[in-house]
Amino acid sequence: MTSTLNPRFTFDTFVVGAANRLAVTAGRTVAENPGSAYNPLFIYSGSGLGKTHVLMAIGHAAKALAPQLNIEYLTLDEYVEAFHAAIAAGQGDAFRRRFQNVDALLVDDVQFLTNRKEMQAELLRLTEALQQAGHQIVLASDRPPAEIADLDERLISRFSGGLVVDIGIPDYETRVAILRRKSEERGSTFQPGVLETVAKSEFPNVRELMGALNRIVAYQAVNDTPINAEAARQLLGTTAVASPTVASSAVASSSDEFSQFLTDVTVTVGKAVEAWRARVAEAVLRWEGEGYRTGRLEKLLDQETPAAVDEAIAAYVHDVDRLKALEAEVAALDPQAAGEKVFHDPDRMDEAESAAAKVRDGAAPPPGPSAAFPFDSYIAGPSNEVVLSAARDVIAKPGKKYNPLVIVGKSGLGKTHLLNAIGLELARKKGAIVACLSTQGFVDELIAAIDGNRVDWWRARYRRATALLLDDIQLLAGKERTQEELFNLFNQFLDADRQLIFTAPAHPNTLEGLEERIISRLEGGLVAEVSEPDKELRRNALERFLKSQHLPMDVALLDYLADRPTDSVRSLTGIVQRVVEAAAAQDAPVNAGLARDVLEGSPSARRTTGLRTSGIVVSSAGGVRSREKMVWDWPASSDRVIEELR
Repeated sequence: MTSTLNPRFTFDTFVVGAANRLAVTAGRTVAENPGSAYNPLFIYSGSGLGKTHVLMAIGHAAKALAPQLNIEYLTLDEYVEAFHAAIAAGQGDAFRRRFQNVDALLVDDVQFLTNRKEMQAELLRLTEALQQAGHQIVLASDRPPAEIADLDERLISRFSGGLVVDIGIPDYETRVAILRRKSEERGSTFQPGVLETVAKSEFPNVRELMGALNRIVAYQAVNDTPINAEAARQLLGTTAVASPTVASSAVASSSDEFSQFLTDVTVTVGKAVEAWRARVAEAVLRWEGEGYRTGRLEKLLDQETPAAVDEAIAAYVHDVDRLKALEAEVAALDPQAAGEKVFHDPDRMDEAESAAAKVRDGAAPPPGPSAAFPFDSYIAGPSNEVVLSAARDVIAKPGKKYNPLVIVGKSGLGKTHLLNAIGLELARKKGAIVACLSTQGFVDELIAAIDGNRVDWWRARYRRATALLLDDIQLLAGKERTQEELFNLFNQFLDADRQLIFTAPAHPNTLEGLEERIISRLEGGLVAEVSEPDKELRRNALERFLKSQHLPMDVALLDYLADRPTDSVRSLTGIVQRVVEAAAAQDAPVNAGLARDVLEGSPSARRTTGLRTSGIVVSSAGGVRSREKMVWDWPASSDRVIEELR
């Protein structure tokens, strides 16, 4: 049994001051480099000072930087409960493997290890296993390791071997900052000096500071006039840290005004005289606690006997649920936009819908494959049959068969064509979002995102993709930030069985400037090479070109050009294009004789022996020589070439 990370407990929502700066800095460092910095990290503080907040914030930050990480948060009691349940079920070894395989383990309330020798031994084994595997462990307690009663000396040594850091009571400035942020989140405004007056009371922890804020919020909600600094001082009095009952008594004796306030508050918390106020007040406190503005509900308290209170509360809850759905949708497309206040104000529902629509419109999918490279136009032959077979398997079972697929070969062999062709086929699948672009384009997009402070949006854009195809991966050389982002994407895609395809001019382990972790992942799939075009492929390419130009299929021309060695289809296309252009300039037919003249130069003299047809040497008997062996007739005997056709 593990607890989920509270979505509100992030570093962004944590107010940093002198008393907690070291803990926050250490937490951020651990989140950015889990397992390598401060391992273990031990955070301690008194109750209500934010150690659980920091613990969960580490989990959120690490997950945001590397979504594929396996992060588990739980309290010590939950760990004990899960361990005992596993032992009772005979699953002790499975339990240990489960926690040893997490990338970051966050354990809260470690002080409850007192007098639990069995669990101390278990936690010691787990800590050692996680450290040896390079996995992170972060612990939180209300006291430092040495002050946890009856704690095994080996655990104290292990915990102290990382970093032990405390969170102190916030100073005045931090208390003011906390109050201002929380008031803003709740949509509550106060007269000048009110929050400063609250902050001057030296509360022992942030929870009680929030309790004081709740009291002045509640007071202002049930009174027509805003509270001022003097009223806040009288309301809090000298009992700011006392129990609610004592505090209420002190307020009741202060003045008639505060006696009336007490009466109103008492009604809201459950007096049966006006039960509807209790329901409204309960709703206000609940949704304020979750960060939603409650002005609509607070207006109900201004009425004597509002009609349909339950319906009004239900309508409010319906709107809050809609806001949660909108915020979740926006968070998937643009995490930065998800934090906008409009998604926490039910009275601005139309604005929230509009903001979400803008994000949807602006969250265009990443660049896709080019329609200019259909799969059926890719020319096949023995030199590329391996990579074509792999491509068909990838199309049939994306993410399952070869992941990643790395297509290597010299320039001009059709790697870009094949990459886009596979992308087009993958894009036909239901719900597919295929990102297919050059690596340089990928780098340029990231630079633009950094410049526009939209890296989260950029990441979300690619994380939505079901396949990522990058051309010329060697262009990542020396670009450390892009390699870091690709590494995180790479792991996420592999974990989700989403297809990755790359092209490169040579085998990944020969490419300079790529980080080892990138190279090892490229080599972890299938590296398929596209070789120089064989004769069969060259002939197929020539036939397709002549057909596209509406030229006759001259067998002698096809034989002649297919016999010419070329290092790429691109070069072959350039050769035949020269012949076609020469034919057009001379107003002559495109045939083997013209091709020989264009490519080898006009002969100074020609033999006249035998009948010549389109450049093919014919025997004196009038029969065409064997197609198995052919002799081209050149003026110089040294230039004569005999080639065995395959």
